[in-house]
Amino acid sequence: MSKKIDYYYSHVSPWSYLGAARLYKIAEAAGAKINFKPVNLGVIFPQSGGLPLGKRAPQRRAYRMMELKRWKAHLGVELNLEPKFFPTNDTTANLMAVTAGLDGLDVAPLSQAIMRKCWVEEKDVAEETVLVEAANQCGLDGDALLAASREDRAREGFDANTEEASKRQVFGAPTYIYKDEVFWGQDRLDFLERALAD
Repeated sequence: MSKKIDYYYSHVSPWSYLGAARLYKIAEAAGAKINFKPVNLGVIFPQSGGLPLGKRAPQRRAYRMMELKRWKAHLGVELNLEPKFFPTNDTTANLMAVTAGLDGLDVAPLSQAIMRKCWVEEKDVAEETVLVEAANQCGLDGDALLAASREDRAREGFDANTEEASKRQVFGAPTYIYKDEVFWGQDRLDFLERALAD
């Protein structure tokens, strides 16, 4: 499998959630491997002048909501537009995903399950019990994965993802990079699919 997609994302990004299942299908159809790289948006945003949702202008927040409604309808996916536990801290979720990747586990279903907890099931992904449940639902040992995510290698991997993203001009999530070409946003997946076909 020579084709590789570097996937920079956040578990509490609705756009990452909206694009995840489609990304997996596109990659599978193209025979491409996805390198899962959860990043710290708290570091990424300020570097490019980006703001967390609560600090954005009302016009931008209103348009974001309109776009979420449009994409929810267009894709026919379940999505709570204003989930009970958002914004929230996804650091532990990110560390668990990094650990899963380091251990050679399938990160795709884990990240998808965590995102569903936030955007569909009204669960707080800052809570360890929620994350353990998500991992268990994927056939993983949630308690063991959580324990392993506390090791230095998990934090080092997460920090390395974020630093790498910054160096590669990533400024938001999700961002997909294929052959050094940047595709920002789940609404650019069609372009990624075309690039993979070339």
